[in-house]
Amino acid sequence: MTSLRLAPLGAALALTALLGTGTAHAAAPAVTPATTAATAPVRTVPAASVPAFSDGYGLSVLREETQVRSPTDFTITVTTAQLSGKHPIRILLPAAYDADPGRAWPVTYFLHGGGGNVNDVAAAPALHSDSMITVVPDGGLKGWYADWLMQNTAEGKSNWETFHLTQVVPFIDANLRTRADRAHRAVVGLSMGGYGSLHYAQARPDLFGHVAALSGAIDFGMWEVRGAVLATELNLAGAWCAVSSSSGSGSGACTGHGPYVDSDAIFGSPYPFFNADRVWQAVDPAAPVNLAKLSGTGVTLYTGNNDLIDVHTARASHTVKARLDQLGIPSRLVDYGDGASLAPSCNGGHNYGCWAPAFADYVPRLEAAFATAG
Repeated sequence: MTSLRLAPLGAALALTALLGTGTAHAAAPAVTPATTAATAPVRTVPAASVPAFSDGYGLSVLREETQVRSPTDFTITVTTAQLSGKHPIRILLPAAYDADPGRAWPVTYFLHGGGGNVNDVAAAPALHSDSMITVVPDGGLKGWYADWLMQNTAEGKSNWETFHLTQVVPFIDANLRTRADRAHRAVVGLSMGGYGSLHYAQARPDLFGHVAALSGAIDFGMWEVRGAVLATELNLAGAWCAVSSSSGSGSGACTGHGPYVDSDAIFGSPYPFFNADRVWQAVDPAAPVNLAKLSGTGVTLYTGNNDLIDVHTARASHTVKARLDQLGIPSRLVDYGDGASLAPSCNGGHNYGCWAPAFADYVPRLEAAFATAG
């Protein structure tokens, strides 16, 4: 049977449902690191001062496009047959990486949100840790950390999951001194990247022993979450986009989610009729069959509940937590509500004013887990 399709009008109605529920709240205060993330100086030190990367695992390094902020903060650019175009990977090394050449390090992969980019990591300083390597791969403006069903859209080849899990991870292990086992590897993300982190931990439990989702789109059973995905496909996201990237800082500035693509492009039809939404169901992070794959994985969820987006991510996070409890899988949920319990910068909304202190809470716990693993 031909899959049911969502017309642009239908997606607009879904987005209206997403943004039209609940009570509006004041915008988050600006976060200084967020406004400077993309404009931080580059090439201030020679490229030779950072590790040399060799091609491999389907990735070709464009060495002339390496951007160096410091010996421990640089961006390489790669091409791959799995994706159209060029794709940056920002890498943060511990301060002692060069001084201790016999040491291997745990690795954390940070997945940015929709409308964001690899430079968003600058808005969460805790992720630049002296106890681990942090890798920030490009996730696209609306890649959704998925191998798209449609490969002939305006976005071109779009196999994001394959790029990250079968290319970037082994490429990093081959080029840096890493602890290449699940006990010393984590995946964390926010918003769209919150979906990506939980999905990746479920898809490849052999790779990731730790996962954190912040304000994550982690329940595909919710129409509000499906509506958000559809809105990014059709570039109708508006406020969602503005607060999912550190460049916006929740201020309303937004570059959008790239060109319009078919509403079925990523996960197929969202309609729950005649099994048309089978892909959505298969990759739903909140599905018990997928949550069961997290047995033995350290799971952490953060969310506020005080704006038109996080009121929905809170519901999704509580659903995931309750189902993990039913499965007997330990997890930690931090619902900081209006943000007062988290940090002065946090208003409980979908922004780095909350995500930065959430990472400041999470990273020391992750570092301790890495250390306990030996």
